[in-house]
Amino acid sequence: MIGYPSETLFEEVAFVAYYLHWPYDQIMQLDHLERRRWVMELSKINQRLNEAAREES
Repeated sequence: MIGYPSETLFEEVAFVAYYLHWPYDQIMQLDHLERRRWVMELSKINQRLNEAAREES
């Protein structure tokens, strides 16, 4: 069985930890699909905020 790429895992953990301030252990307890969902939701929020900031400029 091929494992989940460690580089991607590190990116996901860093992203969630940075934005939600969750500890490493808590993030690692999430299964892959749930962690990816958090990453996607945080990305959507960032995109909306960036678009709003560009519109204000």
